[in-house]
Amino acid sequence: MRHEPHPSNAPSALDRVLVLEMVRVTEAAAVAASAWIGRGDNDAADAAAVEAMRAALNELPMHGTVVIGEGERDEAPMLFIGEEVGCAQGSGPRIDIALDPLEGTTLTANAGPNALAVLAIAESGGLLNAPDTYMQKLAVGPGYPEGTIDLNKSPTENVRAIAKAKGVEPRDIIACVLDRPRHAEIIAELRALGCGIKLIPDGDVAGVIATADPDTGIDVYMGSGGAPEGVLAAAALRCVGGQIQGKLLFRNDDEIARARRWGIEDLDRVYTLDDMAKGDCIFAATGVTDGSLLKGVHKEKNRVTTESIVMRASSGTVRRVATEHYKLGSQRTL
Repeated sequence: MRHEPHPSNAPSALDRVLVLEMVRVTEAAAVAASAWIGRGDNDAADAAAVEAMRAALNELPMHGTVVIGEGERDEAPMLFIGEEVGCAQGSGPRIDIALDPLEGTTLTANAGPNALAVLAIAESGGLLNAPDTYMQKLAVGPGYPEGTIDLNKSPTENVRAIAKAKGVEPRDIIACVLDRPRHAEIIAELRALGCGIKLIPDGDVAGVIATADPDTGIDVYMGSGGAPEGVLAAAALRCVGGQIQGKLLFRNDDEIARARRWGIEDLDRVYTLDDMAKGDCIFAATGVTDGSLLKGVHKEKNRVTTESIVMRASSGTVRRVATEHYKLGSQRTL
């Protein structure tokens, strides 16, 4: 995976939270959710992942606050926005947490590809408190001049700008788009331009990350999806480089009121990478089902295997972690 690290010599509260501990948290959620692969029960799969992730977070020596979670307290009794986690509430480092214990509940329930357990952490104040609404997103990987993409411009204009910066024709650009009826106009415009389209059924965090991985062939991600997933994706790009822009989309007055409760007054603001994730960040994900980014959870008679990815902004490192879980409390990391 190509990357442009964001090194910092400033002390980081994240130095006290081992990178590998974040992987253990996403592993726990992925393994728990995997029991529901192909069972057709979205809620049960999500609940299993949430419970496992919460338990793992509460074992860590930190004072964590969930800023991107499963909704507000009255909507989600587990891992809600504003919930505090960690076993060092009084003395541990203060950490902001964005999480999606199961990104791809429907994918898991239907045994589809690319379901993930996802987590990002940053120093307090480092992650945007995005409400649980939709967000229009536009993202590219590293290597492009700043300002190459512009959410206020059309898909055609953005593809042409990316192609020019890359030194190719627009038809050589591959765009990743969620396969949704709301994206029919974007898809038609891209096809009229002649560029390729990778349609995905779910999992737009993986879709954004794919722009930073040359092996995927994906150059740009565009379309609307969840705002929480936008922040998680921004945290990943913070670690490996790239550009992302997002604009909150509101469907009703209740969503506008929710945004204002979180201090968002400019409803038309276009958020950049630094608006959504700044400072030192750690991003971790573990595959639940097999996908383009990670292998899923695989079970044999005496072991369970997982594959994870973990990134850190300050060091510019990207690690892939393969783990064999032999019994409760015992695991071997390869």
